[in-house]
Amino acid sequence: MNPIIKKALQIIIPFGFGGFLVWYSLSDIDLNKLLDDFKNANYWWIGLSLLFGILSHISRAYRWSFMLEPMGYNPKLTNNVLAVLVGYLVNYTIPRAGEASRAIVLTNYEKIPFEKSFGTIVAERIADLLMLFVIIIITLFLQFDFIWELLTKNFDPIKIGVIIGGLLIAFTFFVFYIKKAKSGIGLKIKNFASGLIEGMMSIFKMKKKWSFIFHTVFIWIMYILMFWVVTFSIEGLSVPLGAILVGFIAGAFSIAVTPGGIGSYPLSVAAAFVLFGVAEGPSESFGWIMWSSQTAMVIFFGGLSFLALPIYNKQK
Repeated sequence: MNPIIKKALQIIIPFGFGGFLVWYSLSDIDLNKLLDDFKNANYWWIGLSLLFGILSHISRAYRWSFMLEPMGYNPKLTNNVLAVLVGYLVNYTIPRAGEASRAIVLTNYEKIPFEKSFGTIVAERIADLLMLFVIIIITLFLQFDFIWELLTKNFDPIKIGVIIGGLLIAFTFFVFYIKKAKSGIGLKIKNFASGLIEGMMSIFKMKKKWSFIFHTVFIWIMYILMFWVVTFSIEGLSVPLGAILVGFIAGAFSIAVTPGGIGSYPLSVAAAFVLFGVAEGPSESFGWIMWSSQTAMVIFFGGLSFLALPIYNKQK
């Protein structure tokens, strides 16, 4: 396939799917009720959510310096913050290009080689993925009875056991195959997995590893808080802790489906809330208010950062 057509499809398909999900979601909603919820929302809570979001971005920029320092680079914190915000904005326009744009910013304004700064971004993404898994495990532990009841209510327990057993056996054979692989795709997966493990272990070898771990935990606490406080902005919306955690996880995965979670985020979060008995209307309104506020923040601060970078670095 022509490389230009391939790249175009990589952009068009996710946005097209996101557009379809937006239409699908809004076609099943009382738009007047949704507009009323936007109009009557308590924007103090939404503002607090945005504050938590900004704190997470600043913490991410500060954490980044811990990974660059061992290589002999000490970029200005301001450039790190601006690069992070630009990266989030780029992810809304070109899927999965935000990480590369962050590295490009530091290459242009701090003279840090692209491959080195990009390598640190990959390593920190591994740390973030690990934190997401921790949150999933905590959620499963806290909501085990509810999740088990939900599964057994809709599926045969014997079939669930067979599926889990089959997956474990398949995973065991897969790991054995990868360990023994010496060529082909097996070797590529093996090298990739080794790189991921090495990246995770490098976190514990850095000089300021405890500061890095603190900021990683802080970032994800801010993410959960920015999600949770918005539930107070909608009158009549009462969301239990289990729904908050499951909704947060559903929203996190939905962002990987479409650029910035367009269309998929409100649907996923609302579906998670409904499982816990939360009313469908307020759940849908929450999803759209949460997504809209965060998207507005990314566009505003990302665009501002894009303009500020050359002004701040005018000497360069």
